[in-house]
Amino acid sequence: MMNMASVVEADKQSGQRPLDPASLFSPALLILLAGLVVFILPTMLFVAREGWSGEEGAHGPIILFTGLWLLWREWAPIRHLASQPPIGRVVALLAVLVPLYVFARVTEIVEIEAYLMYAVLLVVLYSMIGGTAMKKLWFPLLYLGFAFPPPDTLVAAITVPLKIELSRISIAFLNLLGYPIGGEGVRIYIGQYELLVAAACSGLNSIISLTAISLFYVYLRHQAEWRYALLLVVLVIPIAMIANFARVLILILLTYHAGEATAQGFLHNFAGIFMFAIALGLTFALDELIRPIWNRKMRKHG
Repeated sequence: MMNMASVVEADKQSGQRPLDPASLFSPALLILLAGLVVFILPTMLFVAREGWSGEEGAHGPIILFTGLWLLWREWAPIRHLASQPPIGRVVALLAVLVPLYVFARVTEIVEIEAYLMYAVLLVVLYSMIGGTAMKKLWFPLLYLGFAFPPPDTLVAAITVPLKIELSRISIAFLNLLGYPIGGEGVRIYIGQYELLVAAACSGLNSIISLTAISLFYVYLRHQAEWRYALLLVVLVIPIAMIANFARVLILILLTYHAGEATAQGFLHNFAGIFMFAIALGLTFALDELIRPIWNRKMRKHG
């Protein structure tokens, strides 16, 4: 484990100075924090209105609050590593990011604006605690990035193949059960009804939110075992696909047996909650199932 002397020596070599604890309560810092509130408030309100109000971004507030709690939890053990980096490096980063943020703010591109705002906040945090401490906080800082809606181009790239594949599998499965169903692309025809497998039903919402929450769960429980943690995270994608397959089936069957109005009302949202519960349950169950096998394998090869 690195002792204090080695940390100080490393800071000298990197051009960083140890952080003065008194500076954490200085008037300059209070002014900086007030400025940050003014800086981020319009963007966060924009994100809440445009990104978190829909089903695709409903996980955002949960990730924000759990991420801030995790950041506070992880800060205490590593606060002695805080240092002040060279001011020139900070100014250079801000000189690039702030104009880009202003441009995104003016054009109201919510996805780019949110990530640029977060990048500016990371630079400010870097100026306050230095690179060594930020490396120790890598997971909370990465996790908080999931709170913002992804770019539309990334959304489209993920959802289109998922929608098509889920539609194809659902049609084939219900054909085996004798239902009068067919389809083309993301359109499904069953009886006299026509359904469109929308982005929210195609796995995007569950993949993003499940990945974030699974990362949170895995980090808290298995952070010391990164290979096992990576295995669980990789399993999130097939779990999300299975859960969304169940959701699409539920919505198709509700439409066929109870009518379109019923399927698109309260039960549509309930199907989403049910799908998410299935996915979380599968994640926890797989953890309990795989963990003993993994431990035996590690002991055997250890």
